[in-house]
Amino acid sequence: MSIWTRIADAISALAAGEGLSAVFDKLRSSPDRSVGFTIAVIALGAKMAKADGRVTRDEVIAFREVFVIPPEEEENAARVFNLARQDVAGFDTYARRIKAMYGDDDAPLCDLLEGLFHIALADGNYHPKEDDFLHRVAEIFGFDDRQFARVRAQFVPDAERDPYDVLGVAPNTPVDEIRVVWRDLVRNTHPDRMVARGVPEEAVKLAERRLIVINRAWEQIQDHAA
Repeated sequence: MSIWTRIADAISALAAGEGLSAVFDKLRSSPDRSVGFTIAVIALGAKMAKADGRVTRDEVIAFREVFVIPPEEEENAARVFNLARQDVAGFDTYARRIKAMYGDDDAPLCDLLEGLFHIALADGNYHPKEDDFLHRVAEIFGFDDRQFARVRAQFVPDAERDPYDVLGVAPNTPVDEIRVVWRDLVRNTHPDRMVARGVPEEAVKLAERRLIVINRAWEQIQDHAA
């Protein structure tokens, strides 16, 4: 049974009139964290789709930046997106329910935030309102400004991407300590680690960009220290 079929089953189990907020409450005790992760990305992505004032004609395409969606499963994916778009709950309500679902385990929350950045940059533009949206979500998830800056630096093509921001370290941190941070980041980006913490196999390509940017930042820091 695919992740999309399992998600459709979770949505179908809702009582009439309940929105996605109720799904997150029901998933708090679920052993299948990949369903919660996927619904969370789609739900917040649907709210973010209007942050820049534009909604694309085929919004599901943006989620291909995060998920592999087989053609036969697009209807199930679109169903979750439309439910989130029509739900009267605001994105902050979703973000708080998602935070409650994961508690103090911030690793999947970081993966989720990266998924939202993938979606925000899918059209090649990064609108200030999207930045405000993601910053607020990060705050609700419990991330401080340095943590948000680290994730942001992996995605947003600013004039100069600070490699220290990418690795989440201060510029005056000893190189040996930065090496430890870099190794931990690479280790935690392994697809097996990501699947174990709830990222579905359909979304493990989230690791691709992260690894490229993390390794490039480490190379730049090494070159600077040489």
